[in-house]
Amino acid sequence: MLILAISLFIFPKLGREFIPVMDEGAFDMDFQLLPGVSLDKAMEIAKLVGSKIMEFPELETVVSKTGQTGIAIEARGVDRTGFVGTLKPKSEWKTAKSREELFDKIRDSISEIPGIVFSFSQPIQCRISELMEGTRAPLIVKIFGDDMEILKEKAKEIESIISEVKGSEDIMIESIFYQPYLTVSADREKIARYGLNAKDVLENFELAMGEKVVTRIYEGSRFVNIAIRFPEHLRNSVDSMGEIMLKSPNGYLIPMKEVVKISLVEGPSQISRENGKRRVGIELSVSGRDIGSFVEEAKSLLEERINLPPGYYIEWGGEYEQQKRTMKRLMVITPIVILFIFIMLSLSFNSFKRALLVALILPFSLAGGILAIYISHFYISVPASLGFIATFGIAVLNGIVLVSYIQQLEKEGIPLRDAILKGCEIRLRPVLMTAFTTAFGLIPMLLATGPGSEIQKPLAVVVVGGLLTSTFLTLIVLPTLYDLFFKREKQKNN
Repeated sequence: MLILAISLFIFPKLGREFIPVMDEGAFDMDFQLLPGVSLDKAMEIAKLVGSKIMEFPELETVVSKTGQTGIAIEARGVDRTGFVGTLKPKSEWKTAKSREELFDKIRDSISEIPGIVFSFSQPIQCRISELMEGTRAPLIVKIFGDDMEILKEKAKEIESIISEVKGSEDIMIESIFYQPYLTVSADREKIARYGLNAKDVLENFELAMGEKVVTRIYEGSRFVNIAIRFPEHLRNSVDSMGEIMLKSPNGYLIPMKEVVKISLVEGPSQISRENGKRRVGIELSVSGRDIGSFVEEAKSLLEERINLPPGYYIEWGGEYEQQKRTMKRLMVITPIVILFIFIMLSLSFNSFKRALLVALILPFSLAGGILAIYISHFYISVPASLGFIATFGIAVLNGIVLVSYIQQLEKEGIPLRDAILKGCEIRLRPVLMTAFTTAFGLIPMLLATGPGSEIQKPLAVVVVGGLLTSTFLTLIVLPTLYDLFFKREKQKNN
């Protein structure tokens, strides 16, 4: 009972995450430039960043990527540039001892370059995050509302507050820079006065600017779109565009500025929407702590210090959202599984008490798994949760092996105490062999150090820890409880 009480005290203090971060032996660096940057300028900055990255001997291969990559889930503009590459074996590292330390040193090296915001991740981790939430970062804070100016202002406040939380790294606000747009508004009253049609006027303007395809030229299976446009001096300013002539039905030439309003306005370079609602996202990653406690701390700070107008709200996405959904499902599925196990045990033993005895093993196997996670400094995650479910099955199997044999000996007329002692003696080897073979089979997972071992270890740790406590209960506590449960019943029958 002491073990169970300690585990229940420890459980709320355990960190939580969706999937443990895997050391892929590779890196994926992404950096954001100002919107509208030219391809030549983006490549120039990429070369500069690349030269600084290559100064680190831990990097084996480095490939730069600028603009759209051709992959559906990774469409990007020229302003989103980055590098992907592999790392040498850690035995050959010289300037850093861990992946986190290496990334920190690279950050310090390229932070001197002005005009870029960057983040570090790993290729597989990026793809998982992108498929889950459409963002390359493990976490994203989304603020929803209608006014882009308010969203921009609040996003900067959120960025500032989150940067104060221990463990926050690579904080990047989604592109909300402003750039000039050319707007053309038709004056329908004047257009009607001149006998023109608004559609024809705007199509003529589009044709003059060269944005309208008039025909195609085919070369075998390929084709080239052909567009015509006015000379550059007639379209390089708002005033010159206004001097473009239109021909009225009466044959008069009318300047474009007489029937349309042409102006340059500032507007956001990108507007993101989710479920039809405007939003701005703040991407970030977490280092040195679990995502669950980080988000809870950040949430409390945001609630204290952020005042949102009516209709504006904040949501957390990424791995945190997936972790919450997964844990909610497990909280529903696990009690159902335990109830189903109990029903099957009751039908098998034809006894409610014997089924309850075997079911008592489950809390102790849970306690062992919790203590094992705490001692090994892992977090509650999807692999760890699967380990608990596997432990339940093995623990119940051992309980059935012992209780069913004791019940069989009782039916043969052996006294209760003698049946318990003989059952424990005969079934000691099967129970121990089940536990030992399972534990020994998990040793390679516990000692693994290659890519993917970070995902395997929590599962193995939970199973081994759960088996230690559940086996102890099966061999020592369960026989004692069996004697207490059925001793009085036997005395009444006698």
